[in-house]
Amino acid sequence: MPTGGQLVAEALRAHQVDRVFCVPGESYLALLDGLYDHREVLSVISCRHEHGAAVMAEASGKLTGHPGVVMVTRGPGACNAAIGVHTAFQDSAPMLVLIGQVPRRHLGREAFQEVDLVRMFAPLAKQTIQVASPEALPDSIAQAFKTALSGRKGPVVLVLPEDILSAETTASGTSPMAAERQEPDPKLMAEVRDRLGKATRPLMIVGGSGWNDTARADIVAFATANNIPVCCSFRRLDIFDNGHANFIGELGFGPDPALLARVQKADLLIAVGTRLGDIPTQSYTLIEPTRAHAPLIHVHPDPAELGRVFDPVLAIAVDMTSFAAAARSLAPTDDETRRQWLSDARGDYMNNRVIPPSNAALDLGHVMQFLDEWLPDNAVVTVDAGNFSGWPQRFIRFGGRRRLLGAANGAMGYGVPAAIAVKLREPARMVLACTGDGGFGMTGQEMSTAVGHNAAPIILVFNNGMYGTIRMHQERSFPRRVIATDLHNPDFAALARAYGAHGESVARTEDFLPAFDRALASGTAAVIELKMDPEIITTRTTLSAIGNR
Repeated sequence: MPTGGQLVAEALRAHQVDRVFCVPGESYLALLDGLYDHREVLSVISCRHEHGAAVMAEASGKLTGHPGVVMVTRGPGACNAAIGVHTAFQDSAPMLVLIGQVPRRHLGREAFQEVDLVRMFAPLAKQTIQVASPEALPDSIAQAFKTALSGRKGPVVLVLPEDILSAETTASGTSPMAAERQEPDPKLMAEVRDRLGKATRPLMIVGGSGWNDTARADIVAFATANNIPVCCSFRRLDIFDNGHANFIGELGFGPDPALLARVQKADLLIAVGTRLGDIPTQSYTLIEPTRAHAPLIHVHPDPAELGRVFDPVLAIAVDMTSFAAAARSLAPTDDETRRQWLSDARGDYMNNRVIPPSNAALDLGHVMQFLDEWLPDNAVVTVDAGNFSGWPQRFIRFGGRRRLLGAANGAMGYGVPAAIAVKLREPARMVLACTGDGGFGMTGQEMSTAVGHNAAPIILVFNNGMYGTIRMHQERSFPRRVIATDLHNPDFAALARAYGAHGESVARTEDFLPAFDRALASGTAAVIELKMDPEIITTRTTLSAIGNR
């Protein structure tokens, strides 16, 4: 008879899982043993830290739309993975988290490394289930995949007591369950068209998850046919082709003031996929929950999200693929005023892409301009948390086949493991990670994972010797009282070489291109340290300017 661990392994294969990320632990040894029999078709990627492993699973789910899978052990392992689970939750990324637990007979006794994992992950995951018996494993796996993919996508945690995984069982097989899919009400879509036809200054905000290539193409076609300016929410730049005449920018941190002004001038707002959280709404001031300045059409896959914060005139609970297809099929509306509105909005966006003047030896604007022109159309760029991320997000164009993966919840340590996960899945694709010195310090040890598995992303480390975002807030709120934000960094290039990767440091603009060429030619994972001027704290201002306000 099969063990519970073998059942889980078979269930993962039945759900077309071909890669899992983990840090091994004794609480799920029987599951690892079950995976041994599938090692030719299901890769087990052992990482250096559960934070990195969870991020790799989250990034895999975000890239493919199919749940990424991570396995960790009880107690400390689960706690380390919690950052990645929270990232998947707030970023609406499909993910399956398998956590080994103490044997059932020890539960509730504070056994070695015991944590009440159901309670711990309740606010961090879409659903958390502690499996009660070996016989329940196949259905629990199937239900977890369905839940992760239905409605608003997200992480599902399965807690697996050790004795359930090691026990033999008469249960066998699993049948995948289809994810629930919503179709838009034709009457609501007709009202979308009616309201759009009356608007002269419409504006669409896209965000959230669930966007496949078809949905992206459909929403572009809808915007084009109706002359609608489109911006994206924070770190969702790849939903809408940035090179398209209808794209007008990102509502993130430090957005273009002209974009903010345009949102406030709109006479119809169409929010598709985004929850309209505090970042795109600028702490709920750009669009106020109780009295929005323009009628709001809110489209989101989770019915509970509609009306929870904002009061839309039209609420449509539907997945992105279905809405985008239905929107594309609507008869187009047009207006000369609207065409001018769109043209002006696009002009603002193009002005915002102009590289600001710089006296720094390393001009990051020109570095980003080079990358924007050089990166292939199907490149994937991952970004970590921090002010430095404004450079790629402002000056590199995304959309079409070029993807951007970043933690919308602002978790540091995302960039490196996310890039490794992408490169493992699509080795022929160009993958570039952008991380700060702080973020690299948290998960940069996964360079060992990259080298060990022949994954070759190029990693740019923006080194300004500080936790830059916090330093900015510190200077703004408590000027000249700097504490706790300075960093003592290693030689990042030498560290990369110690891991067996390629490593270089760049301090001047003219040195970047040759270094980048050598990194590409190395054929291995590569780190290029960018020695920034710490004074240049964002793409728009300096530390001195903030401190002297």
